[in-house]
Amino acid sequence: MTSDTSATVEDRPGQPELRRVLGPGLLLLFIVGDILGAGVYAVTGRLAGQVGGIAWLPFLVAFAIATLTAYSYLELVTKYPQAAGAALYAHKAFGIHFVTFLVAFTVVCSGITSASTSSGLLASNLLIGLGNDAPGNELVLLVALAFMVLLALVNLRGVGESVKFNVVLTLVEMAALAIVIGIGFWVIGTGDGDLDRITVFESPDDKGLFMAVTVATAIAFFSMVGFEDSVNMVEETKDPERIFPRMMLTGLGIAVLIYMLVAVSVVAVIPADRIGTPTNAEAGILIDVVKIGAPDLPIDDFFPFMTVFAVANTALINMLMASRLIYGMARQRVLPPVLGRVLPGRRSPYVAIAFTTVLALGLIAYVRLGSESTIVGSLSGTTALLLLAVFTIVNVACLVLRREPTRGFRAPTAVPVLGALLCAYLLGPWARLEADMIQYKIAAGLLGLGVLLWILTRLLYKPEGGHFADIEHMDIDPTDDPR
Repeated sequence: MTSDTSATVEDRPGQPELRRVLGPGLLLLFIVGDILGAGVYAVTGRLAGQVGGIAWLPFLVAFAIATLTAYSYLELVTKYPQAAGAALYAHKAFGIHFVTFLVAFTVVCSGITSASTSSGLLASNLLIGLGNDAPGNELVLLVALAFMVLLALVNLRGVGESVKFNVVLTLVEMAALAIVIGIGFWVIGTGDGDLDRITVFESPDDKGLFMAVTVATAIAFFSMVGFEDSVNMVEETKDPERIFPRMMLTGLGIAVLIYMLVAVSVVAVIPADRIGTPTNAEAGILIDVVKIGAPDLPIDDFFPFMTVFAVANTALINMLMASRLIYGMARQRVLPPVLGRVLPGRRSPYVAIAFTTVLALGLIAYVRLGSESTIVGSLSGTTALLLLAVFTIVNVACLVLRREPTRGFRAPTAVPVLGALLCAYLLGPWARLEADMIQYKIAAGLLGLGVLLWILTRLLYKPEGGHFADIEHMDIDPTDDPR
């Protein structure tokens, strides 16, 4: 960070540019890997429970809405090719420091809730892989909390993740999903699967098709997020104006195709009377596909561990991003400066790591002990809720910033308009089950804490050169190590 808050990137000859190492292939795998992960494991069973055999449809609708927002991100990232994402776009569009802070802190919260969701998935799958097919609530809670502490310890070591390592993890994630798809189509091919069910709509609470799909789409949206993180790689991409749009849209298309095939496999393999009640709701329904579809093969012995591997990486990246964002905001005196302290030896932001970890631990314990919802159900929905709010603002910012000359990619005007309206629509209570109203409480509590910290900082500390004046240079790259 720097105390000179008035200069732009071009004005800072002493600041070296990042190496542009990402070509089309690496960027595509990075985007696909960012989208895949905990999402499909977490929500597929809930979708099937809400709409029956057409569980693939909410994935498709969520993909369409995500793609509209992706067009807005593409226009903005080619106009402002800095690794600061939604907070930068809000700052450029509205110039209101509090709005910029709120967007940045909402992104922080989405990272914490997403990582906490992964902790629930990982705990249940790990215990199942170790032979405990029906782990108790207390044991799942204990493992989930221990995993978050382990993430904090790894984070404290000053992790510098490489894109090539993410490629390996992406291939593992895709291999696990390929197993599910392969089993599904094997069962269909042998005549034991019921392919006719993929056109059957069933709603457990007699909702009409439109409202049931609306609720299911809000659930499915958690599986489509992640593409927005790729904008943080724009400064390391070769010829981003040409490559970025094509690779982002291709990555979204690959992800939704995989998701729809997974949904078809789930519907075809699992009997209709069991599809809404997986063996272990916290572990997700995909493990049931493996157990039912291939009972004579040893696949179910290692499949839970593949799931653990996939979601652990998702959680680590999210907690890295959240702690670095908190660190960056503290360095800008937007949050209390104590949150910007760095460990002398490892030079990792230990106070920010501790802060985000304590929030995650509190969320996991609150949901597991204080409500009837699962960690996965409540916190995946909260993640989607927070990011839908961010996406609404990004779409509006895209429209506002049309007043400035556009270079490179430009979305048709109708796209950000539709994107803003649809994202805002999915924020409403009509897009959630009664049991999911807890998501609003969690989101409001997290953002309320952020606002309180912001007010305290304004009252107790002198801002450095104006809030977020140096937003282009905030340390918010999720793979960054502030050495």
